[in-house]
Amino acid sequence: MASFSASLLQPQHPTPAKSSDVSLQSPLLYRTNLPFRSLDGFRFLRNGSVSTNRIDAFTHRDSGVEISDVPILTASEVVERLRSSRENSKGKQEFLAMYSSVVGGITTDPAAMVIPMDDHMVHRGHGVFDTAAIMDGHLYELDQHLDRILRSASMAKITLPFDRETIRNILIQTVSASRCQKGSLRYWLSVGPGDFQLSPSSGCHQPALYAIVIQDQSPFDSKGVRVVTSSIPIKPPQFATMKSVNYLPNVLSKMEAEEKGAFAAIWLDEDGFIAEGPNMNVGFVTKEKELLMPRFDKILSGCTAKRVLTLAEGLVREGKLGSVTVRDVSVEEGKQADEMMLIGSGILVRPVVQWDEQVIGDGKEGPISQALLNLILDDMKSGPPTVRVAVP
Repeated sequence: MASFSASLLQPQHPTPAKSSDVSLQSPLLYRTNLPFRSLDGFRFLRNGSVSTNRIDAFTHRDSGVEISDVPILTASEVVERLRSSRENSKGKQEFLAMYSSVVGGITTDPAAMVIPMDDHMVHRGHGVFDTAAIMDGHLYELDQHLDRILRSASMAKITLPFDRETIRNILIQTVSASRCQKGSLRYWLSVGPGDFQLSPSSGCHQPALYAIVIQDQSPFDSKGVRVVTSSIPIKPPQFATMKSVNYLPNVLSKMEAEEKGAFAAIWLDEDGFIAEGPNMNVGFVTKEKELLMPRFDKILSGCTAKRVLTLAEGLVREGKLGSVTVRDVSVEEGKQADEMMLIGSGILVRPVVQWDEQVIGDGKEGPISQALLNLILDDMKSGPPTVRVAVP
């Protein structure tokens, strides 16, 4: 990262603008003498001189509208502004470390946690991603999520930049550098930077891997939430089963729910059966104490949901559940269930107490939802090595 930081901080000297570059005699533009405030907060008065490090403001003769002054920044100024922006926008999440195969290393400076604009993941959406929770210095279900991103990459025709074991080691090293004890690891595979064409074949010569560690000390919430039926079209199975960065339908579905005062919106498939939420699976407990989940063949195969299905077998042995089943679930059956829950790595198990106008069960958080949440939390803290990877 030393060479990367050095290159970022190396001052860049733009070529001074020549008076011939911009015609001051243009019938459309003339130099204004109005005072203006630059982006760095200083106030200037136009004096007719040509600046060598900023684009002068001009006024359109016909409209009288001033074109704002835009500074031309050196690399060090860009870094300082990025750092200042990060400091001013801190929330409950803190970005502790990032790996980028483009620079070939890990940085712990949030100002340097950037990716190239010409990466096709940015301007064409040609990338896939996945995540893994961090609990007590361990990565939860890393291998399960890693297998899924590799399947997604294959479906998206993204060549791997490294073999599986190397990717795994890089992810663990990134978490180790962050010293994060509770949070999440998110990582992306992309066809890489190169150009702004549609196909990567002409300019993208090296696929890219990015990873970032996010610290979040917020406790998992077990309070019941309300959901609505989404009016946003669900993605077709080819794309719904692939965890790509094309999440605009998911975002719009989530926003639709929030606009209606709900937590999430539920998608139905083309046959009218219950599918999934915007970034979580859905589960139900019937009056016969059957734990139900929709099939995974048309939706994302949730790693947390599959782990819940495995752990739920313990509740069957204890007599708290009658059975665990994955099959088509109708809306009527879902709304008439005793319990409904949302399941995902970001929320674990979240009870649903109302769907549209239908109250679920008695309108309170159900005992099975709480039991499954406790099982997942225990699994994250003391589960077997197959789901818990120690971070050195």
